[in-house]
Amino acid sequence: MLHHWQPTQANGLAPLVLFHGGSGSWTHWVRSIGPLLQAGHEIWAVDLPGFGASDVPSGVIDADGMLDVLAQVLAVQFPLQTVRLLGFSFGGMTAGMLAAAYPQLVQQLVVVGAPGIGLTNKHPFRLKGWRHLDDPREQLIRHVFNLGALMLNDQRCIDRDTVALHVANVQRDNLPRRRISSTDVLVRALVRVQCPVAAIYGACDALYPAALDEVEALMAANTRQWQGMQRIAGAGHWVQYENPQAFHAALLPLLAAKR
Repeated sequence: MLHHWQPTQANGLAPLVLFHGGSGSWTHWVRSIGPLLQAGHEIWAVDLPGFGASDVPSGVIDADGMLDVLAQVLAVQFPLQTVRLLGFSFGGMTAGMLAAAYPQLVQQLVVVGAPGIGLTNKHPFRLKGWRHLDDPREQLIRHVFNLGALMLNDQRCIDRDTVALHVANVQRDNLPRRRISSTDVLVRALVRVQCPVAAIYGACDALYPAALDEVEALMAANTRQWQGMQRIAGAGHWVQYENPQAFHAALLPLLAAKR
């Protein structure tokens, strides 16, 4: 499923394609649509296969199984253009693998809070299961806990609207048993990515607390055209939602250069 926004005044740059995180949908980017449109970017936000409003293609159980499907979507939607890929978390890992497998489709890659680095011993958070619970209130308590454990560093951000958005997303997750995020699959893919690559992480990302120097070093060592990593102070994993002003101040200059 594709969601499209056209700016009032286009900046002439290649379309920007957004991939969301695991157990999510395009709404992981809900606070980014306005700033990106104001900067003149044409936006296409994807509900990845098995998430949001997208069905699960036959045989797809993880990110590596959806690359051909996503490549076909891009090839049909943009037959004469390359695109810029902006991927959050699971979507950043997926975008990296896609850019490696189909370099002719992608002219720039920006990953945000992406896993697939291989530092699995750096993941101290633990999420609580909720699908087995019958009581909606007990489910809600666990959703709130999970938001604070993984997604958001500032607990004050966990308000009614944020919880409702999160719950709507996780209830439509049809790929709950995916596993490759805990491997080094993104680092291995970056070796084959031909376009410029940049990264943005919340400085307090629960995926890699106190390990972002290692993450940055691995990315830099395995990327041909490394544009660097930017860290958003005080922000957690869902950095573009938690601190949109600082996030877009970091992102927009990366996207500004014509290629």
